[in-house]
Amino acid sequence: MTSAVRVQLGEDGADAERVEQLAGYLRGELIDRGIADVQALPAGPPPPGSRGLDAVTAGGLLVTLGKSAEGLRSVVTAAREWLSRGGRVKRTVRLEIDGDVLELTEATLTAQDKLVDLFVSRHSAP
Repeated sequence: MTSAVRVQLGEDGADAERVEQLAGYLRGELIDRGIADVQALPAGPPPPGSRGLDAVTAGGLLVTLGKSAEGLRSVVTAAREWLSRGGRVKRTVRLEIDGDVLELTEATLTAQDKLVDLFVSRHSAP
């Protein structure tokens, strides 16, 4: 059985094009780590009343994994590294599996470690 991880990235002040570019960088990093099935999430139709794509719908990736903790941990590690490279710019990263969400935006490194361990254990084969 496989699981799909939805990864949503954001960066304060970034437009949709910038966020898509950042997602492309993370996608390349995941592929370099041996995760073969990483696709950009389609943005879908814009919300009623909007003028097109916005940064909230941009920056999404769909990562298909097996049930191993190693693959999921690799995705989370890459996302945490991406988050840390933001410098003084606030970045957000949100991972979701079957409605279970892990958001690492402003958590301390210690809190991130605990949250990641819990998230990975819930979605790994026994």
